[in-house]
Amino acid sequence: MEFFSAFNFVEFISAFIVLFAIIDPIGIMPVVLTLRDKGRVINTKKAVFYSFALMFLFFFVGDWILGLFGVDINSFAIAGGVIIFLMSLEMILDIEIFKDSSHLANNATFVPLVFPLLAGAGSFTTLLSLKAEYASVNIMAALALNSVVVYVILSATAYIERALGKGGIYFTRKFFGIILLAIAVKLFTSNLLHFINTASATPMTEG
Repeated sequence: MEFFSAFNFVEFISAFIVLFAIIDPIGIMPVVLTLRDKGRVINTKKAVFYSFALMFLFFFVGDWILGLFGVDINSFAIAGGVIIFLMSLEMILDIEIFKDSSHLANNATFVPLVFPLLAGAGSFTTLLSLKAEYASVNIMAALALNSVVVYVILSATAYIERALGKGGIYFTRKFFGIILLAIAVKLFTSNLLHFINTASATPMTEG
């Protein structure tokens, strides 16, 4: 049971916070409320299940996909750091960098709730970026707990909105945006340093 023996509580909490900030269930509450006001059908259970399944699958086959293009995990983590950095700017500065041009059908469970809001490019990139830093069991446990939290939040969107108010939701979004910004810097610098050290340690062949 080597997989479970690698569990580390600190890594688990760190991965949970990163994924929670990226998935941003509180931040998408206004989107969910707007969709429901427009008569869009949202099945919370299916949305959480589909998003977890997509992220779980990508976590384990993502490396294989990268291998097809000859990209290593550290290079992907650097690119992921850039994307997370841009997403943090969206949250902090209230700007739109990533635009969604998908056409919404009457059933909004899969599009746009599952993809791209819950399991989008940011979530996929973050999972593989975390894989370069943490043990898989810690990331999977964090993903599972996030799915539970997402389900609870989506099931109580109206109540949470009344409890936090617009100011509370605004503050929470800004707070996690700053956390994401710091995480993006760490991902970029640590993996860039690893990339440089690996490159410098590789013996140069004479022409």
